[in-house]
Amino acid sequence: MDMTTQRLGPRAGSPPRPARARRWAWLPVLLVGTALFIAVQQALVITGNPTLVPTLLVLGALLVPVSFVVYVDGRNPAHDLPLSVLLSCALLGGALGASVASVLEFDTMRRLGELPTLFIGLIEEAAKLLVPIGILIFTRYRTNVADGLLIGVAVGMGFAALETLGYGFVVLLAHGGGLTDAEGLLLLRGILSPAGHAAWTGLAAAALWWAHAQRWRPRALAAAVGIFLFVVVLHALWDATNAWYGYLIIGFISLALLLRQTHRNVLTTAESVGETVPVA
Repeated sequence: MDMTTQRLGPRAGSPPRPARARRWAWLPVLLVGTALFIAVQQALVITGNPTLVPTLLVLGALLVPVSFVVYVDGRNPAHDLPLSVLLSCALLGGALGASVASVLEFDTMRRLGELPTLFIGLIEEAAKLLVPIGILIFTRYRTNVADGLLIGVAVGMGFAALETLGYGFVVLLAHGGGLTDAEGLLLLRGILSPAGHAAWTGLAAAALWWAHAQRWRPRALAAAVGIFLFVVVLHALWDATNAWYGYLIIGFISLALLLRQTHRNVLTTAESVGETVPVA
């Protein structure tokens, strides 16, 4: 399926590709966030002040997700998604998705006596699409596939950040307040998050936007459903594997597909107006 960016035409005064500063905005976000995390960590070690623990957990859970959303936003050729929309998608999508998924998973486990990984993938991927579907139906941000992908990434990263924060808190309690294991968990989940929830929800949301641009023709609808089922399978395999190479293979496939679609959106928009896309 060729989910190229659908546009009615370039907007007056709107650049067809992200400016250099916008494309590299993720780097200072990552560097400043890392510096803040280290500063809080060292202050906690020196003072032993427990009131710094929540700050450390929040910074650790948000660092990579926020940086990756800014990275994808810098490569969005549409330039029409304000920061307030992205923040709302991340917060509402993450909180609503996590809450709905938790209730449905609990109910499924109670009914079946266990929770198969395929059901986890199906429930969580469907729950994360609630906010993107709402955006697609009730707002004007539905013309460009690039917007759908970015909204999906924001929701996926919001979900991942809240999930990481919860796991970090549980590990902290389980180890009597020891920070070593919690920090290791934050680091690992942060590094893996772009190849997990962000990639899966980004791809599924982009498919929805593409199907909408195709006026929900049977072929487009079938493709959107197929991509959704594909990310459900990727999610289920991710949860089922216990080997590092399993995470590596699944993560590589997921992230490669997301970055390929991101780059394709930029190329399509640039070609439509005769621009040359920079490599950097």
